Amino acid sequence: MPKPNKQTVASELITPITAQQRQLVVNATYQCIDLASTRLQQVFANIPVVFDLKGRAAGMYRSYQGTQEIRYNPWLFAKYFDDNVQNTIPHEVAHYLSDVLHGLRNIRPHGRQWCELMHSLGAVPSRKHTYDLSGIPQRNLRRYAYRCACRGYELSRQRHLRITRGQGFYLCRQCETNLLYCGEE
Repeated sequence: MPKPNKQTVASELITPITAQQRQLVVNATYQCIDLASTRLQQVFANIPVVFDLKGRAAGMYRSYQGTQEIRYNPWLFAKYFDDNVQNTIPHEVAHYLSDVLHGLRNIRPHGRQWCELMHSLGAVPSRKHTYDLSGIPQRNLRRYAYRCACRGYELSRQRHLRITRGQGFYLCRQCETNLLYCGEE
């Protein structure tokens, strides 16, 4: 799939879902949690639902500092509303249920337990969407040029900082030499 044009004209951008659609998504999320409570015979609390994701991800379950929340991308929901309600909501609810039942550190994110929960919610376990992202706001991530003995690489800011701080290094999988920074472009 070709990468979306990062220079999308503002008039081509998708507008995020409305407040009424947001409420429908929140209600559908809580209905999915209620369905899991019924089918698994265990009470699961409703957790906050926020619409602050941007970029490629349609949804994300996040657990941090003792809090849990489900995050959705309001632009992707606007462009593919019905599909996201049918697939993304159970996907993220299954991550939430996996955390409550097994703990996130004890299982693989899309492993056997998560797949079983997706089936119990009546959804098909799928890891990624295949949406066309044109018109969806994207984060513009900076890449850093690196080279090994045989080819060039572009590393993310996080990996670049890890190397510059001396906290790690990366090897080419083909020639097995260290990746070296090429300097500013």
